[in-house]
Amino acid sequence: MCYVKWRKIIQKNDCVMPEDVKNFYLMTNGFHMTWSVKLDDNIIPLGSMTINSISKLTQLNQSSMYSLPNAPTLADLEDDIHEGSEDQPEKPHFDSRNVIFELDSCNGNGKVCLVYKTGKPASAQDTEIWFLDRALYWHFLTDTFTAYYRLLITHLGLPQWQYAFTSYGISPQAKQWFNMYKPITYNTNLLTEETDCFVNKLDPSKVFKSKNKIITPKKKGPVQPTGGQKGASGSSTSKSSSGSGNSIRK
Repeated sequence: MCYVKWRKIIQKNDCVMPEDVKNFYLMTNGFHMTWSVKLDDNIIPLGSMTINSISKLTQLNQSSMYSLPNAPTLADLEDDIHEGSEDQPEKPHFDSRNVIFELDSCNGNGKVCLVYKTGKPASAQDTEIWFLDRALYWHFLTDTFTAYYRLLITHLGLPQWQYAFTSYGISPQAKQWFNMYKPITYNTNLLTEETDCFVNKLDPSKVFKSKNKIITPKKKGPVQPTGGQKGASGSSTSKSSSGSGNSIRK
């Protein structure tokens, strides 16, 4: 059933379905998972991982943003100054140059979109995943849907995690949640550094160093006299005492 709906959308927009997206919707009609945390006996909704179902897989087009005459369209608000560079591919366009489908509304913080880089007819090999922020600026995420799905799971659906791939980053409030649950991935600049900086280098000679106890020699007490010496000393003592007794009697 999902595949039939997807085929109608693809045929209507003259697009060829990417193989990984096709396999995903053959397994399930979208994906939605939320999780919460408990703080001071209060349940706080936190993580949200979403991939729109077929019925919510809408196309971003150049229709008017407001139901007013002569209202501006997305194409009218597009800024052509920020074009692609060596590090970043060319950003999508709201006009006929690209076909764009919304995968996730990000709870109002932006939109994750499946972008066909070429116009109609659009081929499956020309798709990318981009993030459209609330200021209508595009930010590249991944080349394939599978890679984006892995990013979604890796970041646990934390609030505003897509902004970690922008030049201005996530908000201070979201950064606190990232520091608690994903202390490294909230800053993507750290991920480009050498992996050695994340390795705790321990010196085995210091960690397993045995403490050499200094053995202090015990002080020897006075040498006790032997048994013969005790007898001799006893007889001499008795003699002296008897002698002193005789002198007193006299």
